[in-house]
Amino acid sequence: MVGCAAAAVHWSVAAALVALGGWAPLQANVVGWLVALGVSFTGHHQLSFRGHGGPIGRAGLRFFGISAGGFLVNESAYAVLLHWTTARYDLLLAGVLVGVAGATYLLSRHWAFLHSSGQ
Repeated sequence: MVGCAAAAVHWSVAAALVALGGWAPLQANVVGWLVALGVSFTGHHQLSFRGHGGPIGRAGLRFFGISAGGFLVNESAYAVLLHWTTARYDLLLAGVLVGVAGATYLLSRHWAFLHSSGQ
């Protein structure tokens, strides 16, 4: 649920910046990710992985690393698709967001918010 909300925020911000602000899709994607990053971390920390027991600072740094890595994959795939296809930018972004979401969730679950002592 949190991932879907963050993806919706990411997509909505990016699409609005392109459609209403005249931004280039790749630049709008950066802003969409930054806004969604806050939604995603807060939601995962408060809901998905509540009670993980790890320090918030460590979880935040790990989550940022995972999210930034996912965003690099997202932005790279999006750039390639924008260049090599004639599909609409908003549909391409939706596909890329769905494709990266699973890996981001698994890394968050099993590393960023890992409940363990001594790590």
